[in-house]
Amino acid sequence: MAVPEGTPVYQPGFDPGSVCKAPPTGGSYGTPVAEGAGFKYDEATLHELVKEWSDLATEYRRDLTHAENIATAQPPGLEYASGDNALLTRKSGEALVKALNERVAYCENMAKKYVTALGKYATAEDHARIAIKQQSEGLT
Repeated sequence: MAVPEGTPVYQPGFDPGSVCKAPPTGGSYGTPVAEGAGFKYDEATLHELVKEWSDLATEYRRDLTHAENIATAQPPGLEYASGDNALLTRKSGEALVKALNERVAYCENMAKKYVTALGKYATAEDHARIAIKQQSEGLT
């Protein structure tokens, strides 16, 4: 399935490099799409959403490397306080690893949902194209 040309309707969320430092407010992700087949986004927007969720999952996977280092932290010394501190640090790291794995799974699931929607979108487009071609040309 080819990515459509042109800028997608979807406007990504907050850009920290932007001049505007205010976070985005509620609203829709793009301009309304004509009703039909239950779609709320155009095809370009769906492609952009797949990319956004996949990129976010990749970022969380990168963060897992650091979290795993925290989860395996060793005490800096042999005294009681160092061992206790390392134990608490490892527990915190384990909780972070678990949370990041859940976030990766969630983001991948969201990306899959939009890929599925793209398939349905393409099928609806194909059905519409066939229906239009089957209509007699001109006015009768």
